[in-house]
Amino acid sequence: MESVSGELLFSYGTLQQPEVQLDTFGRIVEAEPDILPGFTVDYAEIIDERVVDVSGHAVHPIVRPTGNPLDKVVGKVLRVTEDELDAADEYEVSLYRRIAAPLASGRTAWVYVSV
Repeated sequence: MESVSGELLFSYGTLQQPEVQLDTFGRIVEAEPDILPGFTVDYAEIIDERVVDVSGHAVHPIVRPTGNPLDKVVGKVLRVTEDELDAADEYEVSLYRRIAAPLASGRTAWVYVSV
């Protein structure tokens, strides 16, 4: 069920970039700082030319669960619609999968993690 404010999507990488948001969502998305505990950031080479062209980067951050609450990833929570969440799924390459995860703020958001 979609809430009035839509879906929450935690971004720690290129989905924070205005040009990526415009291409993916057709607008600049409202965002608030938050933290993803229990994960660490790694990097992955992206071979999808469209994603590289839109983001301007061939290497993107990717998070992996560590289970250690002292590990954390700083990012932003994007407020998106269900259709925009589907668009984000299409933007993210097969190295990522979307899961629901608790944030330091107490909210739960979707986040793209390593497969």
